[in-house]
Amino acid sequence: MIAQGLPIYVALDPVDMRFGAERLGALVRERMRAEPRTRALFAFVGKRGHSMKVLTWDGTGTIVIHKKLDAGRFELPRSTGPGEQHVLVSDAIFEVIHKGVAVAPRAARRRIH
Repeated sequence: MIAQGLPIYVALDPVDMRFGAERLGALVRERMRAEPRTRALFAFVGKRGHSMKVLTWDGTGTIVIHKKLDAGRFELPRSTGPGEQHVLVSDAIFEVIHKGVAVAPRAARRRIH
């Protein structure tokens, strides 16, 4: 579904999932210092972590892909430097993120009855 071989930028800070193509494009310019109308993918995850929007441009218009996981959360990569707001990832890493695969096992949550 998502094109292979394009640069993929993943925002590290949560984004309001009510944002549409125009506001996400503004975030690409402000936070990622990139032009949203380029052949690249720009991924954003919501505050709760179970919703993702991917912004791309196909040469004729902007496309927004919205995915909401039935269970689990999207795990974002760690920043490589202080104050970094996005990371550039490979196709393979993005595929893992986009599928909602847990990279590291999570500790069991203690239940209080």
